[in-house]
Amino acid sequence: MYLEQTGPKSINRWLSTDAQFNKLYPKSIQILAAKHWTPLHITQLVAPFLVTHPGIKVLDIGSGVGKFCLAGACYKSHATFYGVEQRKNLVDQAEKAAGKLGVQNVHFIHSNITDLDFRQYDHFYFFNSFYENLMDKDKIDDNITYSTYLYNYYHNQLYKKLNGMPAGTRIATFHCLDNTIPPSYQLIDEKDGTLLKFWIKVL
Repeated sequence: MYLEQTGPKSINRWLSTDAQFNKLYPKSIQILAAKHWTPLHITQLVAPFLVTHPGIKVLDIGSGVGKFCLAGACYKSHATFYGVEQRKNLVDQAEKAAGKLGVQNVHFIHSNITDLDFRQYDHFYFFNSFYENLMDKDKIDDNITYSTYLYNYYHNQLYKKLNGMPAGTRIATFHCLDNTIPPSYQLIDEKDGTLLKFWIKVL
């Protein structure tokens, strides 16, 4: 799956493999890809689920260097992808990569999810971005505070924000525990083993 419509050959070249896409970033970012950035084949599965019709706004919760948003924006040019990330240096890397790709339907927000109004968006993607708080090693960096308290606090905030969304809201989770998602959401599909899950709010 490349672009939905015939697009610039340069974009299709970036989307050919994960290794090629990761070259949009400096080496220090590339070496983090295996553990922290969403693989292209996952984005190819998620994008059709979240982009239900033109004009949809998708939010990536903890977008890192923006790989999911950038690939999603290429695959679904009639939707807008937003990424929220608390590290300014990663937001800067995401914006540089967007400039190299030349995509216009993607935006990155330097903020904490606790300060974001989820009602500005339609559907969501979550690649367990809070788990770093429980890791002894392999963190992205040491530029932010980590703690078990923050892990639980962020999950509680996410739970409340998702629970406040209207029926029909969709979320795709990758490498997440089921209790991250409120019971008002119904699990409708699993892919990539059971690591990728698709949910729709029914209440």
